[in-house]
Amino acid sequence: MNKTLTTSQDSLSSEELIAQDVGARLPSGSMAYLIAGLALAWSLFQLWIASPLPFIIGFGVMNDTETRAIHLAFALLLAFLVFPARKSSPRDRVPGFDILLGLVSAAAALYLFVFYVDLAQRPGNLTTADFVTACIGIPLLLEAARRVLGPALPIIASVFLIYSLAGPWMPGLLSHRGVPFTALANHQWITTEGVFGIALGVSTSFVFLFVLFGALLERAGAGHYFIQLAFSMLGHLRGGPAKAAVVASGLTGLISGSSIANVVTTGTFTIPMMRKVGFSAEKAGAVEVASSVNGQIMPPVMGAAAFLMVEYVGIPYVDIIKHAFLPAAISYISLLYIVHLEALKLGMQPIAVAAARPWLARLTGFAFGAALLSTLSMAVYYGLGWLKPLLGDYTLQGIALILAVTYLGLLKIAAMNDPLPTEEETNLDTLPSTRAVLLSGLHYLLPVIVLVWCLMVERLSPGLSAFWGSMILVVIVLTQRPLLNWLRKDGKHDYGSVQDGVIDLREGLIAGARNMIGIGVATATAGVIVGAVSQTGVGLVLADLVEMLSMGNLLLMLLLTALLSLILGMGLPTTANYIVVSSLLAPVIVVLGQQQGLIVPLIAVHLFVFYFGIMADVTPPVGLASFAAAAVSKGDPIKTGLTAFYYSLRTAALPFLFIFNTDLLLIDVDWMHGIIIFIVATIAMLIFAAATQGYFLTRNRWYETVLLLLVAFTLFRPGFWQDQITDPFRYVSPTQLSHELDTLNEGDILRMRVSGEDAVGVEREYSVLFEVPAGNNGDEKQLALGLETYQEGGKTLIDIVHFSSPAEKAGLMFDQEIMEIRIPAERWAKEWLWLPAILLFMMIVGMQRRRISKDPALQTA
Repeated sequence: MNKTLTTSQDSLSSEELIAQDVGARLPSGSMAYLIAGLALAWSLFQLWIASPLPFIIGFGVMNDTETRAIHLAFALLLAFLVFPARKSSPRDRVPGFDILLGLVSAAAALYLFVFYVDLAQRPGNLTTADFVTACIGIPLLLEAARRVLGPALPIIASVFLIYSLAGPWMPGLLSHRGVPFTALANHQWITTEGVFGIALGVSTSFVFLFVLFGALLERAGAGHYFIQLAFSMLGHLRGGPAKAAVVASGLTGLISGSSIANVVTTGTFTIPMMRKVGFSAEKAGAVEVASSVNGQIMPPVMGAAAFLMVEYVGIPYVDIIKHAFLPAAISYISLLYIVHLEALKLGMQPIAVAAARPWLARLTGFAFGAALLSTLSMAVYYGLGWLKPLLGDYTLQGIALILAVTYLGLLKIAAMNDPLPTEEETNLDTLPSTRAVLLSGLHYLLPVIVLVWCLMVERLSPGLSAFWGSMILVVIVLTQRPLLNWLRKDGKHDYGSVQDGVIDLREGLIAGARNMIGIGVATATAGVIVGAVSQTGVGLVLADLVEMLSMGNLLLMLLLTALLSLILGMGLPTTANYIVVSSLLAPVIVVLGQQQGLIVPLIAVHLFVFYFGIMADVTPPVGLASFAAAAVSKGDPIKTGLTAFYYSLRTAALPFLFIFNTDLLLIDVDWMHGIIIFIVATIAMLIFAAATQGYFLTRNRWYETVLLLLVAFTLFRPGFWQDQITDPFRYVSPTQLSHELDTLNEGDILRMRVSGEDAVGVEREYSVLFEVPAGNNGDEKQLALGLETYQEGGKTLIDIVHFSSPAEKAGLMFDQEIMEIRIPAERWAKEWLWLPAILLFMMIVGMQRRRISKDPALQTA
């Protein structure tokens, strides 16, 4: 019996592994066709609303509320058809009751689409039909969430619903006047404040298209291409297959925002490779999990939560990519180093290379490739910049022609090389040629280039960028097989027919929609929590509670936030975790930072929450990515999760560092400074990895680990030690405000410590930051700030705050007291403190080298 199960599991496809891992059904017969048809219809609907076609032909134009309603209807119907009610429920068929629940829940969601005009004409005026629909829809949504995501999220949502109703009976700090049942139903289901709010809107507009883009690219063969490329490049190193797993997952992470999908697509190939060279089942699975989960923080296609940041932080997605790039790159590089250290500990040897090339030839080839890529990039950037004004209205057709010619040229190059071996045909004993692998799939990079170009250069919306990337992919999926047959003259290989391409396209569209069921249900259910927070004001209560628990200490507050994210991560998917924690605690961290004189950018706080949210897929006992990896490696899922969490400590350390050193997020940093920050931060993270792994050149002694952590901290945050040596500010009396403004130049930074009641009547003491405005003298600059003051009893009080001025935007109000002015002091550069850290590091290197010289066996001990 066990042998049969093992054999059947070995032959499972990626989609089946994902389904098995999350407990989904895989029915046969007419129900399988129905589910596939619904998934296909959902993907086609999302492509339709993302495209410019509805506006061109004047048909099918829908507003946000209507598209969200249809999006949720598809998600709910598929959730009840695909996910069983209990573990004991049948997996090979769908009971009639589940079909009924799916139809009723979809009808409740479509209510907002069908009666949109009527609802828009009577806002807040709830009818009996509205009320009944909401009373049916909310419980069914919670049940769908329980089936798809487990009990944690619906339980939390239910607690917030009960809290909304039971406000008058709540103890002390938590009490509120209570929400009538009808108002709750209206707020949560009929308006766009609850279920149909921002979170579901982002899922509808952005997330679906990026998940679909990843599914189509995987179906086209790009995932296998990335794996083979990484294997050919890194397999010759110590622990090469594990390093290849990290790079392959990073490349797949560029185009996939799903940890589980990343694990089962790359893991089915990389985990057996790692096992073969000596990694245990748990360590092989953990390396794959750690690298796959990091795919969610790797731009340009990050996890679903990154698209929510666009709405919650209010900055373009391009800026989020810029801020997220450096920490993601550092995290991946350090994971490669951790794998290297593990290989050294185990004394692994590299895999044989099919045709060994000298290092000089490799270096020359790399330099030539980098130069060619840079030249092509510049030619494309400036060439298109020149073409656009030349072609005018025909720019789109001109670019389409250039892409078509480029595509045919890359396919011709691919046809001149042998096709990549399948996973079954891959020989793990000999490495393939990197050049042959690279040239066989260059056309897979075209959709990624189009996506990045639309996002970064054309500055199109994320949804429209993903649409154009997906359209290029549709063309590739349909045409690559017959074109490769046509371009390859020797007839040695049959790449398939147009019919095979149609099947690939169909399966890619279906896979994209199935992958979205969980995200669609999660964002809608998290909307219940966000709606309850906005309706009851519990966010302010929790802010006071957390502030009280942290005793006003920002670091303790961050630790509590991280702990809450990790605890919620045991039961919530990453997107829901991010929505809950960011909506409750992100504003509190910003305010608490202000009170301590530290201006924490909102994007830094949201990335902090996002980073700990992605740990949800690692954290035992419910880390789904760990379970997926264990299903492939045949290891223990809990041990796999614990090892992956240990490897992911570097991902947990980074958020604390970029909160206090926003240079890591490239905030207000020029190019040269950014490159230096990248190099130093990478070195610091590698040293941190060596400390946490207990191994550098040889096994660390305890004091060497402590010293390595000290070196890493100093390289990451030299400003901490500088602040201990010299005061960062020059303190000025508020009576001298006008005089100080006169001495400062436009654009200089001015901090102001303020005390008094805020907009809701709470007594606060906090700091605000201003850029000095233009003006001929101090009085003009103060007026430009929108601030007028008066003196009373030796205090400087705010008299008038001008409308829409910098002072009003900073939250200053009448009758608040300006306690002091802080001007950044002129100090020596904090980077000088890197020197003693480097000297200390060299001392540790010297100590370990001396130990190795006395006993060479220590190097692989």
